[in-house]
Amino acid sequence: VKELMVFLDVAVFEIILAYLEKRDWKEAFFSVLPQRKGAVPLGEVNDSFKHALSGKEDEDNDSDSN
Repeated sequence: VKELMVFLDVAVFEIILAYLEKRDWKEAFFSVLPQRKGAVPLGEVNDSFKHALSGKEDEDNDSDSN
């Protein structure tokens, strides 16, 4: 738990520093957040991602019916 708190403290500090450089909260967040986590701004999810999600749900439903 202590390690998580240190990580969060560092992440918040890095986001604030990035904001001071960029003067844009969205740019600051997405420059600090790891890309591998797939974070995207609300309302900016692209169509291929939506399609992938809907396809995944369909696969899950198909496997449940078997």
